[in-house]
Amino acid sequence: MAGGLEVKTAEETQIVFLHANVTVPCEIPGSPHLDIKTVGIIWSFKNVWNESEVPIYELYGNHLKVLRPGANVSLLGLERGDASLHLPRIKLSEAGEYRCKLVVTPEHAEGTTRIDVVADPAIEFFVIPATERIGERLICKLDGFYPEAFDIKWERHSLKDSHFQVITEGVITGPTVRNDDGTFSVTSSLALKPAPGDHGIIYYCVVSLRSLLVPKKLNVILPKKGSVEIYVTIVSPCVLLVLVLILAAVYCLWTW
Repeated sequence: MAGGLEVKTAEETQIVFLHANVTVPCEIPGSPHLDIKTVGIIWSFKNVWNESEVPIYELYGNHLKVLRPGANVSLLGLERGDASLHLPRIKLSEAGEYRCKLVVTPEHAEGTTRIDVVADPAIEFFVIPATERIGERLICKLDGFYPEAFDIKWERHSLKDSHFQVITEGVITGPTVRNDDGTFSVTSSLALKPAPGDHGIIYYCVVSLRSLLVPKKLNVILPKKGSVEIYVTIVSPCVLLVLVLILAAVYCLWTW
């Protein structure tokens, strides 16, 4: 604050999603009515990889310069003391510190807001059937998440036992792969070694990311194998002869 003018910006880091339309707050408390002819606003940006600030939006008098395509400050909002910056389809590279410099002649003030950009992945969870060389596997695939940090856990429980069991054996995860847009992908697999009594087991892939408020659980039920049970009965010759005589007698009575 300087000269008695004050601006209010976000006190905490704002977490926004990739490609979202974002509003970076900068307001004069009390909703004053301003003559925008006496108001000037400069927005600048410093990303996490570069220490130098660069201007992205300037408005004062008849001067308007937009250096970030699509950046905008509402003139109607500015008349009410709202100099918030609107950014359409924010990018990963636009995470960083935003500085609002506001002049209401002859006073001026400034404030900063920190923006972090995250990306929520598409998650696939499926079964790969067994082959002659490789057994049945569960696949949990994450595509398009950011930042790179992630955690994938495997769990199981049965209808008979509701206690969750963490699985570590037979799990292969990673490494992460960087996509063309800067997001990441990773695949985790679980080799299934079902026992004869494992029908009805529920398997879970538990995903934790910064973009998720709570871990996401995906599950699949291990199905009962589609086999045909064949029962073979071995009959001794004596018993077979008796059965033939009985069938013959029934046939004679039916045709008589």
